[in-house]
Amino acid sequence: MRKPGAIYLLGVPVHRVTMAGTVDLVCGYMAGSRVHQIATVNPEFVMKAQEDAHFKQVLQRADLCIPDGVGLLYAARRYGQRLPERVPGSELVYHLAEAAAGHGWRLFLLGAQPGVAGEAAKKLCQRYPGLQIAGTYAGSPDPAEDEAIVARINASRAGLLYVAYGAPRQDKWIARNRDRLETVRVAIGVGGALDFIAGKAVRAPVWLRRLNLEWLYRLVREPWRWRRMLALPRFAWRILWTPYSPAAEERQR
Repeated sequence: MRKPGAIYLLGVPVHRVTMAGTVDLVCGYMAGSRVHQIATVNPEFVMKAQEDAHFKQVLQRADLCIPDGVGLLYAARRYGQRLPERVPGSELVYHLAEAAAGHGWRLFLLGAQPGVAGEAAKKLCQRYPGLQIAGTYAGSPDPAEDEAIVARINASRAGLLYVAYGAPRQDKWIARNRDRLETVRVAIGVGGALDFIAGKAVRAPVWLRRLNLEWLYRLVREPWRWRRMLALPRFAWRILWTPYSPAAEERQR
């Protein structure tokens, strides 16, 4: 399957995909013979990657980096490039669960707080009759637990894996263990998506999402996020003052 084109923002690839196109790519990946890693990139990911070389390398080696933050679309435009649309991971998880129910893919939910993945699994099964949940487990991103967690996932015969440890831990977990996953064909870091599905966290109203102000809604509800939100102005500043280099992008490829 041909890999979609990407724009590199401060060295981090962001692929030119739509929601529908992403689901189509996953359908192709699921028919393959190896694990494909998907990362839900936003400005916070990009800024973390500037300080964490390993995380940047993980993103550069991922099979697909979807544009999960509207700031990425603005950044691409600043460089005279174009990303067709935002592809939120919190919505993609529903589209993939629907596809899993239709195609018979077995879904494993890993991460979040104890009990959250199980509740999320119930909600998804109610929403998509026929969905096969291979298993749920909170576990830990601690490398000391990798062997036991991988064994659990392999025993479940899961084909699709959601990992909810938050970035960069979830993405590093997938990169570190992908070669040991026997039946998984697509692994995606989903951050707090399981909390949304389970009803433990509330997404912004649709009208705010359409105005690209979901970040503000989360900040009001969770003021402790203000430190993390500082990544947004830092990202904007770096993009504004960092010239776009097609040659550098070609080297990254």
